[in-house]
Amino acid sequence: MNPTALMILLLSLALGTTTVMMSHHWLLAWIGLEINTLAIIPLMTKSPHPRAIEAATKYFLTQASASALILFSTTMNAWLTGEWSITSTMNPLSSTAFSMALMLKLGLAPLHFWMPEVLQGIPLSTGLILSTWQKIAPMTLLLQTSHLLNLNLLILMGLTSILVGGWGGINQTQIRKIMAFSSIGHLGWMIIILKFDPKLTLFTFFIYIMMTTAMFLSLMSVASTKMTEISTSWPKTPILMTTTMLILLSLAGLPPLTGFSPKLLITLELIKQNTLTLAALTILASLMALFFYTRLTYISILTLPPNTMNSSIHWRMNKIKSLTAIFTSVALLFFPLTPHSFFYHMET
Repeated sequence: MNPTALMILLLSLALGTTTVMMSHHWLLAWIGLEINTLAIIPLMTKSPHPRAIEAATKYFLTQASASALILFSTTMNAWLTGEWSITSTMNPLSSTAFSMALMLKLGLAPLHFWMPEVLQGIPLSTGLILSTWQKIAPMTLLLQTSHLLNLNLLILMGLTSILVGGWGGINQTQIRKIMAFSSIGHLGWMIIILKFDPKLTLFTFFIYIMMTTAMFLSLMSVASTKMTEISTSWPKTPILMTTTMLILLSLAGLPPLTGFSPKLLITLELIKQNTLTLAALTILASLMALFFYTRLTYISILTLPPNTMNSSIHWRMNKIKSLTAIFTSVALLFFPLTPHSFFYHMET
């Protein structure tokens, strides 16, 4: 892609997200979401392949439907309440329609069907943007309106997303689809705690972005999109594959890695809210996700290809990109830096 066009598209993505984060009016937030959607579609189709065109078409139709529903629900709410402010009151019908539209944009279950197919058809670089940056604007709106949303709807969709994120990733061999179901599962953890503690949702979202970015950058470094490809990457770059294994275990939420911190805090908050059954269900549902993370870890570092590579030394990558190293370090070392205020908040 032309560097000038790429710069314009990336600036448009930044403009759309910034517009949503700075807006207090529903129409301005809707315009920011539309800029975001239109800016990423050319990035999806930068490789002229029918699979990429199909993925971009699915993404456009899904996002257009969600945007139309957002515009309809906010206009109906303004008609009933006379307020266009994002943080103003919202009637129950508009709140439900608005919640469903944002969850469709994020890819939460049971509105998740577009996410694995779209992520599978686009390059890893665009998949990184779709899995991280494109989720900032809808999550911002959810955080701003958390006090107006229906608690039962959030809990239902959050628990369903955790189940679908674990169940759907078990039978996959494509790493991009596994990352899509991983995204669905992590978003379920964020949504399920959104009404109880929005700050904890923001903290979990930040950790998710760090870990997912590090994982995608590692996959881009070794150009792996399948399990069979990642299983042969150990002779090329042992150090990077070791850190990739740790990132996978961090995504699974195993201590003492970074991904354990948000799951621990969310579980403690659910127990604090006297929802012991919900806390137990979320932990049990995440066990399925732990299975496919562990399987991917085993394939990536504990197995060797069936053929002996006599020239493996010459295939080794001597340099690792600085951006990959930075995000990998942050994703792996953030747990000891977790603010004590979060733990203090949970205890009080």
